[in-house]
Amino acid sequence: MAEDKELQQLKKRLVELAERSYSHGVYTFTPFLGLSEQQAFYDIQQDVSYVGCGMEGGSPLCERKMIRFGSEANLGYEEEYPIACLKIDPLTPKFAETLNHRDFLGAIMNLGIERDTIGDIFVQDKSAVLFCQESIAPYLLEHLEQVRHTHVRCSLTEVVEELQSPSLESVALSVASPRIDGVVSKLYNIARSQSLELFRTGKVFVDGRLMENNSYALKTGNSVTVRGFGKFIYTGEQGETRKGKTRVGVEVYR
Repeated sequence: MAEDKELQQLKKRLVELAERSYSHGVYTFTPFLGLSEQQAFYDIQQDVSYVGCGMEGGSPLCERKMIRFGSEANLGYEEEYPIACLKIDPLTPKFAETLNHRDFLGAIMNLGIERDTIGDIFVQDKSAVLFCQESIAPYLLEHLEQVRHTHVRCSLTEVVEELQSPSLESVALSVASPRIDGVVSKLYNIARSQSLELFRTGKVFVDGRLMENNSYALKTGNSVTVRGFGKFIYTGEQGETRKGKTRVGVEVYR
């Protein structure tokens, strides 16, 4: 119930931002939103479509995104999303620890930074690429000096030059059908009842949108995120097994 109340408040806030954009003739932006928060936008998107809306995270690979209300057609000018891209590198790579996403995020949160000002973090070897609101970039550049025991430096960077595609592992599964609940159950080696609970509690997203229909038949190219388990791309059917099951392929993010 508490979560439902928060989402209702978020929807109200989104409508207010849309109306402000329309009435004041300016672009308005949300902070970075996660997938469940983005769903709140999809729920009211039709109601505010007259304003012109867009979504951006800094790169096509990003999952956390800002929403922009306003359009060049309506306002007569263009304004970029206030997103900065930072590179975090160890000062002494030879002696740097192997760090993960949680390490980098924890170091940033320890500086008193609000979570919604931070977008996606892509760990690459012992470095990371970070998307954040432009307004906090100078603070991070000056104060983010250590991640765990590793001393680091931050610098502004260009997304195209620095960001690499994530590593994907091809996996073949034998399932009764391409139903999403069966694929999720098989891929993550969980009971069907546990798979159904993921849908009931709103933890499954297809192409960035909440998926509550556990019998949905996956289509080639669907991107599926299961909160708490991971993310994969469905690559389609690959034939039948000797026992008459359907062989399907997925590309799993590692």
